[in-house]
Amino acid sequence: MKPRGGTELQLELLHKYCKKELLDKVNICTSIPGKVPLAKDKLNILWQKNSYDQPNLQEFFGDQNRHDEYDWYIFNSHWNYEKFRYYFRIPQDKSMVIKNGVENFPKRKPYKKGEKIKIIYNSTPWRGLNVMLGAMQFVTNPNIELDVYSSTQIYGDYFEKVNKGKYDPLFDQAKKLKNVNYIGYKPHEYIMENISNYHIWCHPSCWEETFCIGALEAMAAGIYMICTNYGALYETCSEWPVYVNYTQDYVKLAQTFGQAIDMASKQLGEDYLEEHLDAQQLHAKRFYDWKKKGGEWEIFLEGAISAKS
Repeated sequence: MKPRGGTELQLELLHKYCKKELLDKVNICTSIPGKVPLAKDKLNILWQKNSYDQPNLQEFFGDQNRHDEYDWYIFNSHWNYEKFRYYFRIPQDKSMVIKNGVENFPKRKPYKKGEKIKIIYNSTPWRGLNVMLGAMQFVTNPNIELDVYSSTQIYGDYFEKVNKGKYDPLFDQAKKLKNVNYIGYKPHEYIMENISNYHIWCHPSCWEETFCIGALEAMAAGIYMICTNYGALYETCSEWPVYVNYTQDYVKLAQTFGQAIDMASKQLGEDYLEEHLDAQQLHAKRFYDWKKKGGEWEIFLEGAISAKS
């Protein structure tokens, strides 16, 4: 199995929604400089989605003499761009923010009072699964149930092999908790087909997200969101989620997150929240629909190609 995380999915969507004749004139490398060799006869673009502190970025970005190797640097959020600008002094006149997009806008399923409240966690284990499982032990509402879609398989066979067994204690804990169902890996298409069956999306992130596509997909599905305010999450999610202040005290974070889940569960089905979630979904479609994002990329590429030639 090849890697198919957020970076790979967004690249697939770029090729789906952007004109082929433009993409044929550019050479796009995602996140890791040199992963795709530079092309002498094309516009070289580094589409940067990784965080500024990743070890495999330090050698390239730490050497300002190498910054001219790429014609353009495209960042997935203003938060991420600002980090690279501050820490590495990347050329600002060759940098641009084009945010990620989404194409799945399922019909919302309003919550009916008395229904089992279904929560989804669909991120990697190191991004906060430990806190999520801790939070579920602080939740007092017996009508709440969490489904965990988490594994290392999303990043391909090699990554799965290298990390085999590393997160098994977390997965085993998830299997033992009475209000948690550990599902493990499911293809992205499966998640998108079923995401509207959930009422709350939870992401107690302990990882500095540079965007968080999972948050965008939850926003586009019109389900209630609870997440930390760590990294770029507050930029991606705007005013729509219940935010929990990030702290390195993970026990305290789990307790606060559990309280947020209980609070959010009491709001489900209320008219004001239904209006909130309808507006949230419209916001996602207005700003993040890949039909719009494809147009943004085309405008940028036409100008950049013209300027280079």
